[in-house]
Amino acid sequence: MTTIDVTATRWDGGWELAIDGDPVTQVRTLDRAEQQVRDYLDTLDPAVDHRDVSVNLVPNLGDGVSVHVKEAREATAAAQEHQLAAARQARTVVRELRAHGVSVTDTAALLGVSRGRISQLDSESRAAAAS
Repeated sequence: MTTIDVTATRWDGGWELAIDGDPVTQVRTLDRAEQQVRDYLDTLDPAVDHRDVSVNLVPNLGDGVSVHVKEAREATAAAQEHQLAAARQARTVVRELRAHGVSVTDTAALLGVSRGRISQLDSESRAAAAS
């Protein structure tokens, strides 16, 4: 997958989008920036499918705000990875406890989650083991 860094700079009408420092297109709101960049790339080379291009949107806000945005995004990504790791670990522990005959209620109490969550983790663990 190709990744393209796109710098977004605010102006009165929205955002100017630059690839490699060269302004190429504009959008009113950033939620449309990725598609706008893909559309622009399609006009340059219509023979290439740009749907799989990963657009790394870099805001040019100055005054350290851009750094704070980047740090917040990195912290969110790290938190998501920790959440995935915690879920994997919880599935393993649920499988081990249930294999030792510990009830769903007691497993829930040990892990500090609901009985429904234990049933969900147990089902996910069995499904993963079967595949």
